[in-house]
Amino acid sequence: MVEAHATARYVRTSAQKAKLVLDIIRGRDVNSALTTLRFAKKSVARDIEKVLRSAIANAQQQDGFTGDVDRLYVSSCHANQGPGMKRVRPAPMGRAFRVVKRTAHLTVRVAEREVLPTKQKALKKNDSTDDA
Repeated sequence: MVEAHATARYVRTSAQKAKLVLDIIRGRDVNSALTTLRFAKKSVARDIEKVLRSAIANAQQQDGFTGDVDRLYVSSCHANQGPGMKRVRPAPMGRAFRVVKRTAHLTVRVAEREVLPTKQKALKKNDSTDDA
């Protein structure tokens, strides 16, 4: 079974906002996840789409890959908090307020689904050709 991952570090969004989008694509097959990300209204969806495409490309480069991208699915994905950039915003009476510009580390892991053997459908008894 092929498994691959990709990580984007220091993405200029908060981990909390990224987790909202990652929760939507977790467990989906990659084509469905890409379609969902393309039409998501969150700006972080574009960054997650790049990471997902990179993870798919990493899976294709591994030995043992069957070549069928349709069998890949998002096995896990998460967003960890990155370092915050501290900035200063002017405040009344000569003071200054601290503003933290948050970053996140995005990780997407894809894996190949196991193909279950299909069961052959049993022929119905009333479908016989003995109509005499």
